[in-house]
Amino acid sequence: MTRDPIGFALSAMNRLAGLPLLDRLGVRKPVERLAYQGTRVGFQTLTVANREFKRARDLFPRKRLPARRPGDLFDLNLDDDQQMIVDSLRRFASDVLRPNAAECDENAALPHDIEHQAQALGLSLYAVPAEFGGVAENLSPVTSVLIAEQLAWGDLGLAQALLAPFSVAQAVTRWGTAEQQSTYLPAFCEDQPPVATIAIDEPVPLFDPMSLSTRATRHGDDFTLNGLKSGVVRAGDSDLYLVAAELDGEGPRLFLIERGTDGLAFEAEPAMGLRAAGTGRIRLDNVRLPASALLGDEDFNYSTFIDRGVLLRCGLAVGCAQAVQDYVIPYANEREAFGEPISHRQSVAFMISDMAIEIESMRLLTWRAASRAETGRTYHREACLARLLCSEKAMEVGTNGVQLLGGHGFVKEHPVERWYRDLRSTATLFGGTHA
Repeated sequence: MTRDPIGFALSAMNRLAGLPLLDRLGVRKPVERLAYQGTRVGFQTLTVANREFKRARDLFPRKRLPARRPGDLFDLNLDDDQQMIVDSLRRFASDVLRPNAAECDENAALPHDIEHQAQALGLSLYAVPAEFGGVAENLSPVTSVLIAEQLAWGDLGLAQALLAPFSVAQAVTRWGTAEQQSTYLPAFCEDQPPVATIAIDEPVPLFDPMSLSTRATRHGDDFTLNGLKSGVVRAGDSDLYLVAAELDGEGPRLFLIERGTDGLAFEAEPAMGLRAAGTGRIRLDNVRLPASALLGDEDFNYSTFIDRGVLLRCGLAVGCAQAVQDYVIPYANEREAFGEPISHRQSVAFMISDMAIEIESMRLLTWRAASRAETGRTYHREACLARLLCSEKAMEVGTNGVQLLGGHGFVKEHPVERWYRDLRSTATLFGGTHA
């Protein structure tokens, strides 16, 4: 590590954590936690400061992934590749995400080791065409929903943190110009891909993603952005931001902003849920961007972008709701009251049955919308229906999960209280149920 101010600060913090005096004062654990967090942030700062996206000299032709051919029959069976993805991600969620979720929620951060294990799975490769180093051959909203569902079964906050770069890569693949694709997509296929995130939400009552307060103004071939974004996943450690802003009366557009751009500032914004996602605010104060920062050209469609985001968020809601159901069933079968398992009581059995019905409804409606998107058919109506159902029923499942555990649902010993907090985000962020 270079002996710059960050290096000196980390060295001093580590020496402090090793003092015997800490044991006598009984403050060793808090100091060690502070040293860990400082070291983690310091290394992130050093890494991010050295990351630069290479400007492509020889541009690859712009690539647009084709839609799949619709099948002759309605079929919900997964193909071999999708089943392999589901199986591997379920193991990852069970063995890695679930055991570490409570600690990540407490620390409000995604640990490096979990991020590296997720990177080894090559998630971003499924968003990038083969011409740029990925493996994507077709539009794959269904696969994206399956990925989101499995990761959220492990933990919704960690899933959002891991899927943020995946979502940015998908947006650049779907709408990016030849220059944008050649500049950014190869980076997502490296051994250590960049951290990227999307900034849509704004701290205004009844926020509507189709009506933005963040403004972009043209100045010749350049743009100036001003505004404030909230609830941004991994706001403080991202290398690349995809920011939504209203462009000179032309409607909402997306802008690619690299970390370190003048006028770009961020601050932590710990929330009720999704704490492991490291949510924060992004402030844009006269951020000057070149023309190449505007994502896409005449084929860009902001409404379609929002609908694709809705499908991914619905998949996340389904996965987390499924985790609640999978947890409360054995609990209700094993927990006894008045000499019998509580699952023998009709009120409990009916509540769990209703939970299963609602989750399956959420899943099928989401899969239907994703299938229409994947085969190139219109899906705005279906995405809106899935959004409404998932927003309402995800909260209901979280609430009933806590209720079924009684007092145990109110303490951190059991994960349902965390899932309850996380599922609230489905109905509040990204427009929520009111948009």
